[in-house]
Amino acid sequence: MTDIYLEIGPKKVFACAYDWPGWCRVAKGEEAAIDALLEYAPRYRLVAERAGLPFEPAALTVVERVTGGTTTDFGAPEAVPGIDGHPVDAPVAERDTALLRASWELLDEVAAASPEELRKGPRGGGRDRDKMVAHVVEAERAYARRIGVRHKPFPPADLTAREALRADIADVLSKPSDGTPPHPGGWPARYAARRIAWHVIDHVWEMEDRRL
Repeated sequence: MTDIYLEIGPKKVFACAYDWPGWCRVAKGEEAAIDALLEYAPRYRLVAERAGLPFEPAALTVVERVTGGTTTDFGAPEAVPGIDGHPVDAPVAERDTALLRASWELLDEVAAASPEELRKGPRGGGRDRDKMVAHVVEAERAYARRIGVRHKPFPPADLTAREALRADIADVLSKPSDGTPPHPGGWPARYAARRIAWHVIDHVWEMEDRRL
């Protein structure tokens, strides 16, 4: 059994796997969101394999529904499920962090294999490769504050600063937790791992799909 939760917004629904950070998809309606999640399982398997984890998801079981909002409808998760407030032991924390690290590695690999100019959307929208990568890193700098990690802005080409940011994020998320957010008013560790990995992987898949 593979536990998932549904984040239900006014118009769209996210289906997210609890134990596979980044395996989340959005669609209009619960069944469509679950179908989208299953459709992307083969692509997510590459993340799991890079993390050294077997990925053979069993029947998806919805064990929680949470209320989303305008961010959900925009296409990004925003609601923290109740289970993320449960204690997290060392093996689970290390596993989540391994999957997050794998998503970072995959982004670097896909970006290196992609042209700078990407195919535009039907209305001419969408970031090109370098702007997309910079967007992911800058978003991570903002997300990091939710777990008490603060870094000053840095140029997209500063890989030393980027790796320092990601090392600090991984350090926090790889530790056992009692389920409370590492930073007051922030995100629980498990939600942070899932949310950050989702953003990375979503743009990996976008980049792959928009190659010229």
